[in-house]
Amino acid sequence: MTKSTRPTLADIRKWPATVPVSQAATAIGCSKSHLADRIKRGESPVKTIPVGTRHVVITADLIRLLSGEQSAPALEQGAA
Repeated sequence: MTKSTRPTLADIRKWPATVPVSQAATAIGCSKSHLADRIKRGESPVKTIPVGTRHVVITADLIRLLSGEQSAPALEQGAA
C-alpha cells in the first residue's frame, strides 16, 4: 500500500488488532488531524484505546464502519 492509495477492506482485515490514527484516517478517507479532532471531542466514528498521550484505533471497529455494519449500541437502540 502506497501512502496515496486507500486500502481495501480486504487489506484492512489483515491489519493488526489496533492501528495508529493516521492509518485509520487513510482508510476512512479523511485527514489524520480531522480524525484526531473527532477523537478529542468524543465524536469518533470508530472505537479507540488511549495509549499514553495518544490513541490507537480498534481495527475490528474500523472494519465494522467501512462495511456498513451497525455498532452494538445502535443495534440495541433499534431493538427498543
